[in-house]
Amino acid sequence: MGSTIGDIGEFGLIARVTARFPQTENVIIGPGDDAAVVRAADGRVVATTDLLVEGQHFRREWSGGRDVGHKAAAQNLADVAAMGARPTALLVGLAAPPDLATAWTDALSDGLNAECALAGAAVAGGDVVRSGTLTIAVTALGDLEGRAPVRRDGARPGDVVAVCGTLGRSAAGLALLRAGADGPAECLAAHRRPRPPYAEGPRAAELGATAMLDVSDGLVQDLGHVAAASGVSVALRTGALPADPVLDEAVRVLAELGAGPARPAEYMLAGGEDHALAATFPAETGLPTGWTEIGVVTEGDGVTVDGAAPVRGGWSHFG
Repeated sequence: MGSTIGDIGEFGLIARVTARFPQTENVIIGPGDDAAVVRAADGRVVATTDLLVEGQHFRREWSGGRDVGHKAAAQNLADVAAMGARPTALLVGLAAPPDLATAWTDALSDGLNAECALAGAAVAGGDVVRSGTLTIAVTALGDLEGRAPVRRDGARPGDVVAVCGTLGRSAAGLALLRAGADGPAECLAAHRRPRPPYAEGPRAAELGATAMLDVSDGLVQDLGHVAAASGVSVALRTGALPADPVLDEAVRVLAELGAGPARPAEYMLAGGEDHALAATFPAETGLPTGWTEIGVVTEGDGVTVDGAAPVRGGWSHFG
């Protein structure tokens, strides 16, 4: 039987985890001191934080430690990219029961490190405490590199609405896991390890995006935040949503099992945790490859889908 974190203690675990995190040029002093020192060449630091609680955001019978590490890093790094910034560093807090296997925390560390590598960031430090509920807290930092931050309140009537990244696969993956299905594998992977298009956040900022966010709680719900902050309405067209044969197959499998919505568009509009980027751009902007125009900003308020108010959906922590 392998060791547990109770066997090696807090400082033993910190030393074990720290050894697994290589540093980048952004992190001047990394794990091992009282605090980290992170380069901020721009003079401004983009910062965000999030929590993952076992049973609420992940289940160990569905996701391994490496999966959870990828997911914990991705959902925070995506928020940094959605501000138009380049991710630089993560701070990670771990609250865990003493019988948690060190092999699991090793895998968690490897997942965090691997996801940081995809975004050009590094783990700069963190903390470990004892807890009856396994919880991971992540704070991400980013560098605007001289750009203005892209906020939620800049959308204007006449702007186009566009997305980059996959939509609906994570929600379909969760439905497949709940139904006991073993595929499509791409949807299961999207739920366990989302793949945000990190580089496209700064790229959108350089193109003049007027508002942007990552799709964490569902496309309609998240664009509702843009509409409310900007004092506008967002009109979406389901016919413009990106075609996705993988999601089509997932919906077919779920229909055979009698689980989940019958249309892929419902997953795309209401499903969350894909961490795609959604942004608004001036109408004359030439969207680069990877971005798909799915609607327009108009006068009014709220979000409409094909001219009608959508049925309430998306993730709510207290709903």
